[in-house]
Amino acid sequence: MTRSTTSPTTTTDPRTRARRGRPKHDHPLFFLVPAGAMLLVFFVVPTIMNFAYAFSDWSAFKKSIEFNGLDNLRSLFNSGALLADIRITIIYALLVALFQNFFGLALAVLFEKDTALNRMGRTLFFVPVLMSALAAGYIWQAILKTDGALNEILGWGLGTDVRIQWLGSTTWTLVILAVVHAWKWMGFSMLTYLAGLKTIDEEILEAAAIDGASKTAMFWRIKFPLIAPALTFNVATALLGSMNSFDIVQSLTNGGPGGSTEILNLFIWRTFGKGLYAQSTTMSLVLFVLVTLMAIPLITALRRRENSIL
Repeated sequence: MTRSTTSPTTTTDPRTRARRGRPKHDHPLFFLVPAGAMLLVFFVVPTIMNFAYAFSDWSAFKKSIEFNGLDNLRSLFNSGALLADIRITIIYALLVALFQNFFGLALAVLFEKDTALNRMGRTLFFVPVLMSALAAGYIWQAILKTDGALNEILGWGLGTDVRIQWLGSTTWTLVILAVVHAWKWMGFSMLTYLAGLKTIDEEILEAAAIDGASKTAMFWRIKFPLIAPALTFNVATALLGSMNSFDIVQSLTNGGPGGSTEILNLFIWRTFGKGLYAQSTTMSLVLFVLVTLMAIPLITALRRRENSIL
C-alpha cells in the first residue's frame, strides 16, 4: 500500500493559499478619509490660501485682488507696530513658560503622594484647565479692577481703602497677564510632571535614602533629571502655545494700557476687523514663521538635554 505524502491539514486550493498569503489589514486606510478631508478643508487649504493672500492687496475696500509682492511686509515693518508686537509676544511667552512650569512643578511635588487630600487638591487645581480662557479672563478682570475683589480683600485686611490699579501699569500688566495665563494652564503642567514622577523607580529613591540623601538633594539630583521628558513637553507647549494666545489678553486688557500688552494675535484680529485682510494674513504668516523658528531649536536643545541625562 502506498502512503500518501500529503498532510491532511494541507490544502492544494490556490485561492486558499492566496488568501493566506495576503497581509491582514485590521485598520484599513480608508478609515482615515473623513479625518483627512476635515484636515484638508479646514487646515491645509486655509493655510495655503493664507500664504497666497499675504502677498496680495486683498481688503474690504477693493473688489479685485492683485499680487503686490512684499509690499505688505515692507509697510508693516516700516510702521514699527509689528516689531513692537513681536517683542511683546516673545516676552509674554517667556514669562508664561517660566510661571506655568514653576507653578506646575511645585504643585506636582506638593501633591506627589497618593492620598485623598492630594487627589482633591489635584482636581481643584485642574479645574481652570477645563474652563474657557475667555471666561477665566473676565473672572480675573473682575478680581483685578480698581473696585474689584482683590482690592476689597486687601482693604478689609489693612483697614483702609485700597485702590491699586493692577491692570494700569505699562510695565507690570504684561507680567500679571502671564501669571493669569500660567494659572489657567498650571494644572495641565502639574499632571504632566506627576506622570513623570510616578515613573521613577522606587528602588532608586530607597537607595538614595539609605545613602543619607536629603529630600532636597533627592529631588534635584535624582527626580528632577529623570523627569526631563516631562520638562521638555511642558516647556515647549507652554512657550509655543502662549505665542498663539488671544482670549486672556483680549478679555483682561484688550491690549492696553497704551498698547503695552498688545500681542501679535490681538494685532492680527484688529487689523482684520478694519478690513485690511492682506495685512492680517501677512502678520499671521510672520507669526507662523516666528513660532517655527523658535520651536525647532528649542525642541532640539531640550531633546539633546534629555539624551545627555537619560
